[in-house]
Amino acid sequence: MIRILFVCLGNICRSPTAEGVFRHRAIEAGLRDSYIGDIFIDSAGTGAYHIGEKPDRRSRSAAASQGIDLESLRARKLTLQDFSDFDYILAMDRENMKNMKNLCPARHHKKLHLFMDFAQNCPGITEVPDPYQEDQEAFERVFNIIDRAAIGFLDHIKQNISSQNA
Repeated sequence: MIRILFVCLGNICRSPTAEGVFRHRAIEAGLRDSYIGDIFIDSAGTGAYHIGEKPDRRSRSAAASQGIDLESLRARKLTLQDFSDFDYILAMDRENMKNMKNLCPARHHKKLHLFMDFAQNCPGITEVPDPYQEDQEAFERVFNIIDRAAIGFLDHIKQNISSQNA
């Protein structure tokens, strides 16, 4: 099983969207997301601003318009245990990557990645922008950026699953 954690600042906009989008794409590809499946997907924030809250209504709306339900997700803070528990810990931007590296034991640094490093068809976009202070249109743009990164990351994961099964 491959365990994947998406991380942003407050865990109410970008990372829960990435969790939902990637789960949707993975299920479409025939992967099972559960504790006993092919993959396990979660999200967290480097800050403790919104613990227990649903994703931002604008994130839920952008996802729902594409048939993805984020309603059951709840914000949580990144923990030290996450660095042991997950195989991939994907930051939405460089600032959160920096915060993760400061918390992460050195032996787990190889698990840390910028999510956009896996993106397809996003020339010049190296980070997922934070739409929190923006309007609904910004959330729609962020959804599309996340979807492109999710497609590329799914290709990467499928290759790893294939090599594990070989």
